[in-house]
Amino acid sequence: MTTSNRTPPGADPTQLERTGTVREIGSPGFGVDRLRDGNLETNWQSDGSQPHLVNIQFRRKTTVKTLCIYEHYKPDESYTPSKISVRVGNNFHNLQEIRQLGLVEPSGWIHVPLTDSHKKPTRTFMIQIAVLANHQNERDTHMRQIKIYTPVEETSIGKLPRCRTIDFMIYRSIR
Repeated sequence: MTTSNRTPPGADPTQLERTGTVREIGSPGFGVDRLRDGNLETNWQSDGSQPHLVNIQFRRKTTVKTLCIYEHYKPDESYTPSKISVRVGNNFHNLQEIRQLGLVEPSGWIHVPLTDSHKKPTRTFMIQIAVLANHQNERDTHMRQIKIYTPVEETSIGKLPRCRTIDFMIYRSIR
């Protein structure tokens, strides 16, 4: 099993955005709304046999750097995941596990790096989060929030978000 990166446990992932090194690429309205509503008090619940799956699909191949999952053991107790697998791929048929996490009574944000051994971000069409086990061997699971971050591109004048408007593209190079 691997663990998350050097980010302090429980650190708010929006602080990562403020540093300018990453930006969050998910948006409310896609996927399970309770996982994306920004409210740490709400949760998504999945009933039935394990594994419980959260599938995140992108319209085009996307560079992802960090996955952040918010869990809180106190209110969720046996519904809290104790073992999570993170898989990436182009579709359901070629997903490969890149991280497996063991969680012991988590409380706060869990930062999962989606990088290779050379710290290079992953390019993918799909991320799958699989809850393999829960605390106290419970079947049903709760997840409170999920955020996905992509690195901000660096340019010669610093870190800027990618601009794709026609007006910008006309004037993006110096003549």
